[in-house]
Amino acid sequence: MAADYDAWFEGAGKTVFDIEVRAFREVLPSLPRPWLEVGVGSGRFARALGIEMGLDPSIRVAEIAQKRGIAVLLGTAEQLPFAERVLGTLFLIVTFCFVASPRHVLQEAYRVLLPGGKVVLGLVLRDSPLGRLYQEKKRQGHRYYKHATFCSYAEVTRLLEEAGFTVERVVSTLFQRPGQVEHLESPRQGFSPDGGFTIIVAGKASNN
Repeated sequence: MAADYDAWFEGAGKTVFDIEVRAFREVLPSLPRPWLEVGVGSGRFARALGIEMGLDPSIRVAEIAQKRGIAVLLGTAEQLPFAERVLGTLFLIVTFCFVASPRHVLQEAYRVLLPGGKVVLGLVLRDSPLGRLYQEKKRQGHRYYKHATFCSYAEVTRLLEEAGFTVERVVSTLFQRPGQVEHLESPRQGFSPDGGFTIIVAGKASNN
C-alpha cells in the first residue's frame, strides 16, 4: 500500500498536509538537533520539516523516503537502534496511534534523547472531530485505521509525564470539518478539542 499511501499527499490530503506542516513550523525553531522521525513513512513530513533521519519498519515506504533525501533506518519505535542520549528531538507524526505500546515507545524516546531533548507528537486525538471519524472507519475495517488505537489528550499527557517528560508547548490546528478541508488555516496555541490535529512538545530534563 506504499504507493497509495504516498499518493494521498498529492491528492485528497494535500491541503490537510499543508495545514499540519504550517503548524509544525511554529515549534521547529526551539527544537535541538539531531532530529529523527520515528514512523517516517514515505518521508513527506521529514522533507517538508528538514528532518534529516527517519526510522520505519516498512522497507517499501523507506525506499520512497530515501529517494526524498532522508537517511532511513529499518526498525520500530519500541526498540530504537540508537545508544542512550544521542538525539536532540524525536518526532512521532501520526504514528503514536499505531504503535503496540505507547508507554514503551515514550520510554525508548526518553532513553535515546540528550539531556534537554524533546519529543514531538503529531496526533489525531480520540475525541476530536477527525478522531471520531477515524474511529468509525476503524469499526468498518478500514485498511489503515483498523490497526489504530486513538488516545485522549489527558491520556497522552499522562503517558508523557509517566515516562519522565514535561509538556512544554501545545499547538492545535485543522478546525475545518473532516472531508471539507478547502483552505489553509493558521494554528492556534494551546490545546483545543475542536482541532483535528494536535502537536505536543515535551521535554526531557536537562540534568537527565
